[in-house]
Amino acid sequence: MREYAKRYAGRLLLRDEIELPDYQLQALIKRGYFKLKPALIKRYFTHQCQRCGNKARHLFGVISCSNCQTAHLYCRKCIQMGRVMSCSPLYYWVGPDPDWSATDKRFAWKGELTKTQSQASDRVCHAIANGVNELLIHAVCGSGKTEIVFAGVAQVLNMNKRVCLATPRADVVRELLPRFQSAFPTTSIVGLYGGSGANQKTAQLTLSTTHQLLRYDNAFDLMIIDEMDAFPYHADPSLPYATKKAIKPGATTLYLTATPRQDMINQSKTPTVFVPERYHQFPLPVPKSVLLLKCPDVTWPKVFWKWYEQRPIKRQVLVFIATINRTQCLLPLIQSRYPQARIEAVHAKDPERITKVDLFRAKQLDVLLTTTILERGVTFPAIDVVVLDAGHPVFDQAALVQIAGRAGRSKVDPTGEVLFFHDGQTIAIREAIRSIKKMNKKAKIGKE
Repeated sequence: MREYAKRYAGRLLLRDEIELPDYQLQALIKRGYFKLKPALIKRYFTHQCQRCGNKARHLFGVISCSNCQTAHLYCRKCIQMGRVMSCSPLYYWVGPDPDWSATDKRFAWKGELTKTQSQASDRVCHAIANGVNELLIHAVCGSGKTEIVFAGVAQVLNMNKRVCLATPRADVVRELLPRFQSAFPTTSIVGLYGGSGANQKTAQLTLSTTHQLLRYDNAFDLMIIDEMDAFPYHADPSLPYATKKAIKPGATTLYLTATPRQDMINQSKTPTVFVPERYHQFPLPVPKSVLLLKCPDVTWPKVFWKWYEQRPIKRQVLVFIATINRTQCLLPLIQSRYPQARIEAVHAKDPERITKVDLFRAKQLDVLLTTTILERGVTFPAIDVVVLDAGHPVFDQAALVQIAGRAGRSKVDPTGEVLFFHDGQTIAIREAIRSIKKMNKKAKIGKE
């Protein structure tokens, strides 16, 4: 039963996700190891999907069922994870809990925390030990949020319990996975995101996009939501629903972000840890506001060429562009102007997205054009950052703060440059710059 428990405990499963023959599954159900519940339930004048929480009428459809020879309701909201139908129950494990104690939970990270990081780490450990339901860690970009939670994660793993770190972006999962594997080399770890090929695997430590939490129910003793203010987590009700469904009663949830939304800050019931300085204790690069007469849609501003060619330090450059179409228009123009430079573009629909990001991280590219998919959660050692048309609505205050936070993250090169090109300062631009200066001031005061 131990292997079954590890494979199925905490998951909400369709029949075809249970890799057992019918006779074996029925035997487990009779012995009380599996239970079933309706996938869709009636809610007043609509229905509710028990996997994603969807109640919107327009997100339900009707389809003919070959098994029942009749039409059935199904949920279109979470159909990418397999069709949930009114005639097909969801299965969940109620047998013995998984036993993760077979291996020594060695914590191999050898780094040292700063005083501020140590204080935040102690708060995390205290919250877990005392059963605190929620803790918000408000820490600036580059503060070392991952390292801050390491001790808390180790604490839970050593209690033979399960941990999940969930983030809205697949790129962040791919970046964090090797860091956690290095820190916890003897712990079973899995990374889940669309296209990972591992979405039916389980482990004691799970790194996941928030969408993958829809697959879980009553699974985790510690839930860490990284960048909970990012799209789509804050904009899709099914994701907070999935998060609450995935945690066990009495579990601790940690929220990590550099840009908490005002409604989260105003919830006085949520205790908060504030980390105003970067791990290397250098200030955040303050963006330079560059005013243009007009932000061109399909050409580069001349002031960009001038800046690019006259930079005293030739760092890699990460250029943020508002839309995919504009990114594709601007790429050949910069490639033709600098034919000797290694320049690529990446966006959410790019099939070579992972390869290009890895090349940029390995310093095999000089310039990378990107949409907001790389605005947060990714680290490149020494880069300058440019935002073209920073006044575009897609660049809200949080996005601009996060984008600026990609620069200066290296202890060796902590002073990367950030430029906001725009044809008129927006509230978002002004507030982003003001927020960064405010953080630097607080960090300075904290050292005095």
